[in-house]
Amino acid sequence: MTTSALPQLMGVVNVTPDSFSDGGRWFEPGAAIAHGRDLIADGADILDIGGESTRPGATRPVVGEELDRVIPVITALAADGATVSVDTMRAEVAEAALAAGATMVNDVSGGLADPRILEVVAAAGAPYVAMHWRAHADHMRDFAVYDGPGGVAGTVRDELSERVEAMLAAGLARDRIILDPGLGFAKHGDHNWQLLRDLGPLQALGFPLLVGASRKSFLGRLLADAHGTARTVGEREHANTALTVHLARQGVWGLRVHDVRAARDALRVVERLNGEEHGS
Repeated sequence: MTTSALPQLMGVVNVTPDSFSDGGRWFEPGAAIAHGRDLIADGADILDIGGESTRPGATRPVVGEELDRVIPVITALAADGATVSVDTMRAEVAEAALAAGATMVNDVSGGLADPRILEVVAAAGAPYVAMHWRAHADHMRDFAVYDGPGGVAGTVRDELSERVEAMLAAGLARDRIILDPGLGFAKHGDHNWQLLRDLGPLQALGFPLLVGASRKSFLGRLLADAHGTARTVGEREHANTALTVHLARQGVWGLRVHDVRAARDALRVVERLNGEEHGS
């Protein structure tokens, strides 16, 4: 795992029929593979391939179905030389994905959904993204309460710190751990904005941060029209580009995005402003 002055761009490849962001556009393996190749051409550093929708209210596929969705796509894109992450909460899927060529595991549950996943990743020596999570998608909204003295930022910090202890106990090396504040997961819009304004408590834990704000509903609500109708998923990219610049200036390790080209363009602007690139 390497770090750089600018965030790593993790391009999203949803191999699901019901993704909130693309409505199943890349569900067929061939379409998903082609999409992954397009994201690499647009400047993705990592491809994050997932076979389970985690949109609010989503139901889980069985293990065999998740494997059938992601393994052919991972195999093909890893064979191309792409750096591949598997987006899964299941140890069995993580193990198969790593065997198929994935080199990173992105677990939105941080090991809570399937604790054995920590042992699988530790044995492989792979980088592991642990997101802040409280419950599965079908009822996570019931847990969007952060009334403690530290508010949402302090609570997310404390709960992720507990997950770090579990990761270390399972044998993960500290330099393999990446944390994700989990925007939109058991969080209302105001919670997301508070986290984005105050990443300091999370950064103080001393681990790289991956942030995934791309196309999420809190951006749609921010951009609602005069009648209160939220901006549709496909019309939220300009707001996410602004967040890309903000988060790059905050020093986050990575950004999980759908439109890699827009994010890469934004990072080139940041790079130029930082004086890290020469030319006209």
